[in-house]
Amino acid sequence: MNTEIQKRRAGEAAAQHVEAGMVVGLGTGSTAAWFVKALAARGLHDLRCVPTSEKTADLARDLGLTLSTLEDTPRIDLTVDGADEVGPGLALIKGGGAALLREKLVWEASARCIVIADHAKVVPVLGAFPLPIEVVAFGHKTTGNRIADVLADHDIAAPARVRQADRGLVRTDGGNLIYDAACKAIHDPARLADDLKLITGVVEHGLFLDLADLAIIGTDDGVETINP
Repeated sequence: MNTEIQKRRAGEAAAQHVEAGMVVGLGTGSTAAWFVKALAARGLHDLRCVPTSEKTADLARDLGLTLSTLEDTPRIDLTVDGADEVGPGLALIKGGGAALLREKLVWEASARCIVIADHAKVVPVLGAFPLPIEVVAFGHKTTGNRIADVLADHDIAAPARVRQADRGLVRTDGGNLIYDAACKAIHDPARLADDLKLITGVVEHGLFLDLADLAIIGTDDGVETINP
């Protein structure tokens, strides 16, 4: 079945978890976009939505959803967002859309988080998808070298590479850069997460651990749910 249909099924199922009057965190990416569309279609009253990127904000605004910010609504009832990988215990890799810092800020401000994905995103071990690491632009090559040292300590031989596009270096909505680490397999996600956060210049990483309360996975036959 088409992957987009699986994503749509997951997004539509997640929208059913939203109730009128909630503050809802809106994720970033192609799967999260299906959720935003399904949420708007429900026409619930008194929703306030906190987007995790300018792209998501534009989509939500076009669909008539009421937007808010973390400053105005520091406590979020429910966040729904996609993931690049969904591993055991709902450990996640996120950040393929270069919004990981804002995403994690919204996730950590949420009473409940639901991750949505197509079936191919569910993996037995995290790491096949390159791990995004957000860094400040100033001195980023030095930061990249420090990241490489940490990765080597975790038996990850390939250094992280700064993400580029046709227009040049990819920058986040906050003006930071993204390094992608081709880990292949992350055997101790918690230790790697801690070690990366200790590096001066690293703003955030794409390991989302102990944050998801439920996964809704789109499949050929409908949706499956996974608990931590």
